[in-house]
Amino acid sequence: MFAGFRPPPVSSREVPHKLAVVAFDGVVLADLAGACEMFERVRGDDGRERYQVRVCAPADEIQTRHAALRPPWRLASVGRADTVIVPGVDDLDRPLPGPLLSAIRRAAARGARVASICTGAFVLAAAGLLDGRRATTHWAAAAALAHRYPAIDVDPNVLFVDGGDVLTSAGAAAGLDLCLHMIRRDLGARVAAAVARTAVMPLERAGGQAQFIVHEPPSNDSATLAPVLAWLERNLRRDLSVPAIARRAAMSPRTLSRRFREQLGITPAQWVITARVRRAQHLLESTALSIERVATEVGFGSATVLREHFAKVVGTSPVAYRQAFRTG
Repeated sequence: MFAGFRPPPVSSREVPHKLAVVAFDGVVLADLAGACEMFERVRGDDGRERYQVRVCAPADEIQTRHAALRPPWRLASVGRADTVIVPGVDDLDRPLPGPLLSAIRRAAARGARVASICTGAFVLAAAGLLDGRRATTHWAAAAALAHRYPAIDVDPNVLFVDGGDVLTSAGAAAGLDLCLHMIRRDLGARVAAAVARTAVMPLERAGGQAQFIVHEPPSNDSATLAPVLAWLERNLRRDLSVPAIARRAAMSPRTLSRRFREQLGITPAQWVITARVRRAQHLLESTALSIERVATEVGFGSATVLREHFAKVVGTSPVAYRQAFRTG
């Protein structure tokens, strides 16, 4: 699906990408403000905005749990947006305005990209945009989403789901991850990294990462994996089998695997594959290296293995990704 949807170009030499953030009674302020801040920070080399952000509402004034807001734009702006962001709603039983749902449906029907943050997935579900799709929301609301909308394949164990034209995310910080992911899709890794630095947040976390990790009671040999992960990032070309990593970490393969599950929610092999794919994305965007050379540089050994894992993680081929995101 990644390759099947291409948003309108985002260029400082063209009209900025039109992005509408919808507001409504009960909207979660943190979700709304976070999305606005993330996209407002994106600037071209000439200092001009790359996204034109508009907060749109079905009424002159809306009530949130903490404040009343007077958004400057009406729902007509949703009809002209290239991307529509739907923040979370504070009460899952709150009635949703019919005009809001209609505006979101019309935007999707004409080809706009639509994304939800946290319980904003319930708004997309009410608009009928998630039927037959895989989607996520805050883990505490996932069961309710699956119960109310059985046609949706609800995955409560990921940070976000990129369905191409429709995207959903878990709560709070995961919404920022989704925004950064969309910026990377639109403008490439260099711009996304600059936004992350400006926002003082980590670089994009993979969407498949667990929303939260249930930690087992700490054992006497409990320790952070941070030094091991840093070493892995610097040595992706090496043999990074579980036994090899375990030797480096001075622990048994069983203990290593348990630590990865406890602290990261994935296996060592899954982490290495994702790290290698992310490194490959960077090389495809920023260099003219052949696909074979990229595969060697990131530790996959062959272009065939790179293509296989790249397709699973990114959803497209290395060649298609380079054509879409190559810079300079």
